[in-house]
Amino acid sequence: MFPLRILITEDDHVSALLLKKALEKNNHHIIGISDSGERALEILEESPADIVMMDINLAGELDGIRTTEIINEKYDIPVVYLSASTDAETLSKVVGTNPSAYVIKPFNIRELNMVIELAIFKDRKEKELQKLNNELEEKVKQRTADLAEANKELTRALEKEREIGELKSRIVLNVSHGFKTPLTSILSSAQLLQKYAERDHPFKAKIMKHADKIENSVRSLNSLLTSVLFFGKADANKIDYKPHKMFLMAMFNEVVDVVRAGSENDVKINFKQGKLPKTIVSDHDLLYQIFENLLSNAVKYSKDGQEVDFEVYEEEGILKGVIRDRGIGIPEKEHDQLFDRFFRAKNVGIIEGSGLGLSIVKKCIDVLKGDITFDSRQGKGTTFYVSIPITK
Repeated sequence: MFPLRILITEDDHVSALLLKKALEKNNHHIIGISDSGERALEILEESPADIVMMDINLAGELDGIRTTEIINEKYDIPVVYLSASTDAETLSKVVGTNPSAYVIKPFNIRELNMVIELAIFKDRKEKELQKLNNELEEKVKQRTADLAEANKELTRALEKEREIGELKSRIVLNVSHGFKTPLTSILSSAQLLQKYAERDHPFKAKIMKHADKIENSVRSLNSLLTSVLFFGKADANKIDYKPHKMFLMAMFNEVVDVVRAGSENDVKINFKQGKLPKTIVSDHDLLYQIFENLLSNAVKYSKDGQEVDFEVYEEEGILKGVIRDRGIGIPEKEHDQLFDRFFRAKNVGIIEGSGLGLSIVKKCIDVLKGDITFDSRQGKGTTFYVSIPITK
C-alpha cells in the first residue's frame, strides 16, 4: 500500500494517538489530528488529504455525520467512520452519507489497513466511473448535436430533392404536351399523303412507302411520349384510381385486336376466356395499360411462327391474367431489374423498345393494389402472372 495523507478526527485523545501510531507504522502521513468537526474542516482547508478517519460522536456543533456531509460536498475525498456504536439508528444515519468504510472500535490494525485500502480503491473506482460517465454524457451530447445537424442537412436535402423532382415532372409534362400537337399534325399530313397517293401518280409507290414510315415513326414517338407523360404524373403523385362500371370482355377483346393489328411479327395469339363477370367496377385505363403492354411485349419478343397464350379468369374476387410466350426470354441475372424504368435485357438485340412498358405495368398494378410475378428462361420464353382485386 502506497503512503497516504490522512486526517484523523477523533475526540478521544488516546484513541487518536493509537490510531496515528498504527497508521504511521504503515508509512502513512498524518496531516493532523482534530477533536471536532470544525477543526477538521479548518485542517482540510489548509492541507489536502487522501482520506479522513472520522469518529461519529464529536464534541461541538458538528458531529461526525454532518462533518462528513460537508467534506463530501466541498472536497470529495473518502471518509472512513470510526465508532463503537452499532445500533440501527446510527447505521441508518451513516449509510445516508455514503461512507467509504465503517470501522468498529476497538479496531484491529490489520483490519484497519484493509479497510483503508478498500476505501481508497472504492473511491478511485467511483471517480473513474464518474469520469467515464461524464465523458459518455459529453459524447452523447456531441453525437446528439451532430445527429440534429445531420437531420437538418437531410431535411434540407430532401426538400431540395422534392423541389427538383417537382421541377423535373413539370418540365417532362410540359415538353411532352408540347410535342403532342406537332406530332398530331405530322400524323395527319402522313395520312393525307397516303390518301393522295391512292390516285394515279408517277411516285405513288414511293409516296406510300415514306408516308407509312412517317406514320409508324410518329406512332412510336407518340407511344413513347405517352409513357413519359405517365411517369411524369407518377412522379408527381397524380395517378389516381378512377373506378367505374366497365364491360370486362369488351376491354380484353380490344386489347387483343389492337395488339394483333399493330404486330409486325407473324405470331398467333391464343386468347382463352375463363369464368369472368360481365361487368366490374375498376379503372379501365389502368387495366388496359397492364394487359396491352404485357401482350404486346409477348408478341414483340416472339419469333415468326410462334404462339402467345393469353388467359383471363376470375377467382374469389381476384382478376387473374396469364400471358405466356415462347420467345427470347430474360437472362436470369437480370430478373431483378425487369420492372426498372428504361431497363432492357441485353439479349433484345435490334428489337426496338423504350424500356418503359413493364415499369408502367408495375406502377398500374401497384395503384390497383394487385400483384405481378413471372417465370422466364433465356431462349425458352416468359410467363407473367397478374392478380388484381376487382369489385363486381
